[in-house]
Amino acid sequence: MSLFPQWREKTEGVVAPDERLPWPQTVAMGLQHVVAMFGATVLAPLLMGFDPNVAILMSGIGTLIFFFVVGGRVPSYLGSSFAFIGVVIAATGYAGQGANANIGVALGGIIACGVLYTLIGLAVMATGTGWIERFMPPVVTGSVVAVIGLNLAAVPVKNMAPTPFDAWMQAVTFLAVGAVAVFTRGMVQRLLILVGLIVASILYAVLTNGLGLGKPIDLSGIASAPWFGLPRFASPVFDASAMLLIAPVALILVAENLGHIKAVSAMTGRDLNPMMGRAFVGDGLATIVSGASGGTGVTTYAENIGVMAATRIYSTAIFVVAALIAILLGFSPKFGALIQAVPLAVMGGVSIVVFGLIAVAGAKIWVDNRVDFSDNTNLIVAAITLILGTGDFTLKIGGFALGGIGTATFGAILLYALLGGRKR
Repeated sequence: MSLFPQWREKTEGVVAPDERLPWPQTVAMGLQHVVAMFGATVLAPLLMGFDPNVAILMSGIGTLIFFFVVGGRVPSYLGSSFAFIGVVIAATGYAGQGANANIGVALGGIIACGVLYTLIGLAVMATGTGWIERFMPPVVTGSVVAVIGLNLAAVPVKNMAPTPFDAWMQAVTFLAVGAVAVFTRGMVQRLLILVGLIVASILYAVLTNGLGLGKPIDLSGIASAPWFGLPRFASPVFDASAMLLIAPVALILVAENLGHIKAVSAMTGRDLNPMMGRAFVGDGLATIVSGASGGTGVTTYAENIGVMAATRIYSTAIFVVAALIAILLGFSPKFGALIQAVPLAVMGGVSIVVFGLIAVAGAKIWVDNRVDFSDNTNLIVAAITLILGTGDFTLKIGGFALGGIGTATFGAILLYALLGGRKR
């Protein structure tokens, strides 16, 4: 397997993983993917007391590791995983403000998780994906993909609009993105997320900085931040209890990656199942490298799948560009300050669009595979899965909590295994 696919240039229509736009447009699309992942990739480390610039840097390096392991055949971006937040806080006793004093203990657990994840990937490579296909038919995969978007819905709606004005600005933002998607053509339409974010930010600045209707945009942090600076790297500490607490997150990462690959397969019309084991190994290795450097565990990002669904551009070249941009930005506190200056409400409005597109991608799997919902097995599996994930149904096993996406994923698999064998 070659390290790089031979990308064929294409200037219009759907762009496949082994195709690419002209390089200037590819760079622009790569920047859009950086914007799409940035909010979540920065938020996760902040919630755990990690350095956001390390997380950005490791997201770029992790994406390149993933790219090489899958031979450039699976379009995905790797960013900070939210699945680690609960167990990291539990393992370190993080109080929620400033740097995490026990970050080393968390990093050791993240590395252990990456090792377990890699071993699972190697097992899949050795045994094939037949058993995955048996337990993950279209009704299950469609439900899991939809849940990934629906589970995240409360983040922008409940947490990113603290005032009525912010809620209105979220509406303005998703209307701006929608207008760009429907009423523009060409490259502007392809950059709908980025263009919509810029338009909404300008409107926000006019209404707040200009008319005093809300919290004004503060640009002082951008002016004072240096152009170049090293992020705060940290070393792991291998504590057995922390490792046992954090390592099982690998099961959630497997579930997430599996759903993401299914979504990308449905969107591209290409069977990426043979790459499943390699994708797990790539994600696992990226998590190990990130944990060894002071970064969060990483996962293939639903946000970027949403962007692909909107743009219909699946070129893996875009993710190489996005990764290189992220690596550069990881060493630039000024850019970090610029992104963090984007109003929370605007980020929330963009998130509503992206998460919704992920949910619709799950429904598309059902439609494309003609899932029969007159079959009670399919009906019950989908119904319960959607509510488990959307309601963030959580099961605790000792100190380990399996959140909504995890319970929905494994719940869907178990429900189908229990109910699907009944012959009618």
